[in-house]
Amino acid sequence: MNDTPWTRAADLVAELRKHWDSGRLLADRLHTPTDEAPGLFPLKLRLRKASSRDLDLRFEAVREWVAELNEHSKTNRGFGYEIEWRTVNHRLRGRNQLPAAVVVNTPDDALRLIGKTAQARRFDQRCQALLVEFPDLRDWLARRPLEALEREAEWPRLVAILRHFQSHPRPGVYLRQLDIPGVDTKFIQARRGLISELLELVLPPSAIDSEASGARAFNRRYGLASRPTLVRFRILDPDLHIRGLSDLTVPADEFARLELPVSEVFITENEINGLAFPDHPGAIVIFGLGYGLNRLAGVDWLAQARCWYWGDIDTHGFAILNQLRHYLPQARSFLMDRATLDAHRELWGQEPEDRRFRGELSKLDEPEQALYQTLRDDILGPRIRLEQEHIGYSWLREFLEQVK
Repeated sequence: MNDTPWTRAADLVAELRKHWDSGRLLADRLHTPTDEAPGLFPLKLRLRKASSRDLDLRFEAVREWVAELNEHSKTNRGFGYEIEWRTVNHRLRGRNQLPAAVVVNTPDDALRLIGKTAQARRFDQRCQALLVEFPDLRDWLARRPLEALEREAEWPRLVAILRHFQSHPRPGVYLRQLDIPGVDTKFIQARRGLISELLELVLPPSAIDSEASGARAFNRRYGLASRPTLVRFRILDPDLHIRGLSDLTVPADEFARLELPVSEVFITENEINGLAFPDHPGAIVIFGLGYGLNRLAGVDWLAQARCWYWGDIDTHGFAILNQLRHYLPQARSFLMDRATLDAHRELWGQEPEDRRFRGELSKLDEPEQALYQTLRDDILGPRIRLEQEHIGYSWLREFLEQVK
């Protein structure tokens, strides 16, 4: 009989398991039936059934099929699926009762048939406890019932986190400082996505920064303190050293308050270039910010100085320069011109194809724009770049002599 195309008892169990694996069986337990949304049960299962022609050609196989389906039905086992019958009058075989449909009438029948009664009971208990305290989690539990069940051991700590943020919205402390019994920093860090989904449902809008999104913005979104962004710089004029210190790394807000009496500010990407930058009267060099130039926004004393930017001669170097001019419009580039590029031809490299910048840059001057487009459009060769550390040190000294 195994080679017949008709639905067997094992096929019906397999179909029910798919409903479990999709979460539908558990989600239905949170659903209140209405006329518009009546719920999952009674659940009609797919049935590939024998026909009158099969009675002619495979009568014994049909009898075995009917007997096997009936043997595993609720009629014989006390739980599971029920068979709806139809009478077939056959000219040779007489009157025969054949299955017309298979229905699972109750959730309990379905769960017993696939051996999930205990799991469903635990799900019910967890949902009941959660929804008493956090009724707004109902939709999440219905969308993610299997995850809710899989995280059974974690729920006491998850509930403690939700309670804490409800009682202390936007606490303004570091994650490490949260005093939640049984919950450590690593537990929250490893589950930021899940915790964020839950907090979105249980916190009022006033406790959420809607402009901060993504896992990296977790702290800002829920009012936790974040590691400060830092600015590293060297004071190039010995007369301006701060208590003998010349190489400093400070939080961006403290950097903004320094108000150093400088007339020249050099900004470079490469760390070694920043460390090796020659002394220069009334000047500092800022280095290593990459695309993090927004840390320089709103620093009034920088806006009063002449600012110079030195980056790689490649598409990203010009993109960073373009970004810098959003914050320091007076910034000028140096050693990022065609003459510098041509003089170091033997040191040209190539940008990775999948990491090139190809957008429009509106804040470049005419020579910068021309060189950027030459590089972007591969006029001089494929993906040409000149990294700033390959530029001769004498070129830097010569430039600095010109700006004294």
